[in-house]
Amino acid sequence: MLASQKQQIIDLFQAALAPIVAGTDLIPNVVLERPRDPSHGDIACNIAMQLAKPLKKNPRELAQAIVASILANKGALIDTADIAGPGFINLRVAAAAKQAVVQAILSEGARFGQGTAGAGKKVMVEFVSANPTGPLHVGHGRQGALGDALSSLLEVQGYDVTREFYYNDAGAQIGNLAYSVQARARGLKPGDEHWPESAYNGDYIADIAADFLAKKTVSASDGAPVTASGDPNDLESIRMFAVAYLRHEQDLDLQAFGVKFDNYYLESSLYHDGKVEAAVQALVKAGKTYELDGALWLKTTEYGDDKDRVMKKSDGSYTYFVPDVAYHITKWQRGFAKAINVQGSDHHGTIARVRAGLQAVGVGIPQGFPDYVLHKMVTVMKNGEEVKISKRAGSYVTVRDLIEWSAGDAKNESGERDITRGRDAVRFFLISRKADTEFTFDVDLALSQSDENPVYYVQYAHARICSVLAQWGGDENTVNHVDLSPLTSPREAALLAKLAEYPEMLQKALDELGPHQVAFYLRDLAGELHSYYNAERVLVDDASTKMARLALLCATRQVLRNGLALIGVSAPSRM
Repeated sequence: MLASQKQQIIDLFQAALAPIVAGTDLIPNVVLERPRDPSHGDIACNIAMQLAKPLKKNPRELAQAIVASILANKGALIDTADIAGPGFINLRVAAAAKQAVVQAILSEGARFGQGTAGAGKKVMVEFVSANPTGPLHVGHGRQGALGDALSSLLEVQGYDVTREFYYNDAGAQIGNLAYSVQARARGLKPGDEHWPESAYNGDYIADIAADFLAKKTVSASDGAPVTASGDPNDLESIRMFAVAYLRHEQDLDLQAFGVKFDNYYLESSLYHDGKVEAAVQALVKAGKTYELDGALWLKTTEYGDDKDRVMKKSDGSYTYFVPDVAYHITKWQRGFAKAINVQGSDHHGTIARVRAGLQAVGVGIPQGFPDYVLHKMVTVMKNGEEVKISKRAGSYVTVRDLIEWSAGDAKNESGERDITRGRDAVRFFLISRKADTEFTFDVDLALSQSDENPVYYVQYAHARICSVLAQWGGDENTVNHVDLSPLTSPREAALLAKLAEYPEMLQKALDELGPHQVAFYLRDLAGELHSYYNAERVLVDDASTKMARLALLCATRQVLRNGLALIGVSAPSRM
């Protein structure tokens, strides 16, 4: 049922209820649901049972009055209305109204499902935000898939979205990176007597050291080129080169993953531009800090935290949440009244203190800013065994590992390795569960061409439609205005109903910050398509039936394309 049709039905209920609640302070909340048993109809509503007690009336009698009004004003939208049990109201939508979704989809095309709720509103989605100390791991991949899909959900509702990557390029971990590369440049390797205890051990450290000694030049996508001095004693040059090198590597990871950012923000700039110090001084001026044992504390307990938190340690260094507060102040100052952070669940402890700092600073930032989507980690299985490390990274599986493994031996039309297949599988798999649930990525499943592989199952539905249309060989434009009345079989009704759910699903996914619902929906839609294909012949002799069914397939293909594009997955015409 289309959103406009749903609103029309709600309006019918409200018109029926108006004289019933006249003279009371009741404001009926009409909620329409889909009956669990399709034999009960298309729509169920329990409003009569909700109002019976406050109105002191029999719920079935109330339902009878509501149904009588609806039937008197139903027009062409409602076919029948009846009452079940103690007062449930069941409606059947007219066949023509159900079929109207096909025309809406064919008319709107890629715009089908889009809304305007976010028109004129800016929102920032920050995701991935990896330390530039190594390649992107599978946790970053899950962030990339979730954050990009969430950004697309916002865009289809009209929001002006900025995707931002926050580089933690300051602090102890960057020092460890520099010392690690320096040790490699001096000829040391993991396990040697003088190898730094906190050093990074992956092979990529040796690659950075070799390029540093060769005095190579590297640059990140938004940074100035950095040329290595080649001097193993020049620790500052090593640090600058290593950070630029790994930012460039992460750019390649993101490029392989098909994720693009509008802006990159460096943590180091918060210090260089005085924003961290300014945030601390604003908190001191607001009276939200105190000194104890040589440290500066923030009164986070005033904002719901379980204890106050140290901002500035006795050695003069800031704790890690302080630059986060300064960074989020800049988000607010840049005009983002809404901000969403996609991060690992290990960031849960920082939420209360960051939000406390933002409210305490006194610049008008509302409670609950920013929103957070926290994800749990990913376990990778390959050949039936858990994969814990990558030779390249030294201690974890990288995003590029996962993409390359999931691509298998697939070749594209040019005979080259088809990395798109791997990217599609990784993208789809990593948003196919709620963010706050643990997920096992099975590489063997990603490679399989079977109904058990969800991305193959969905893409095959799209390819299957393309095959039928190619077999037909007609002009697809001719299906845009055909008579849809032959679409009356149970399988057609189920497919029409699933297509009509798409816009509402998009809104619900955004409301709950849950892009996994797009993957769920696409699997369900593919299932309805495959069931329909197996139950009904499309290219039948009867011309009107054939054209109506071709129109239904074209509409289904369009929604599959729309949904796959939203999550960054391709829609192949052949499998």
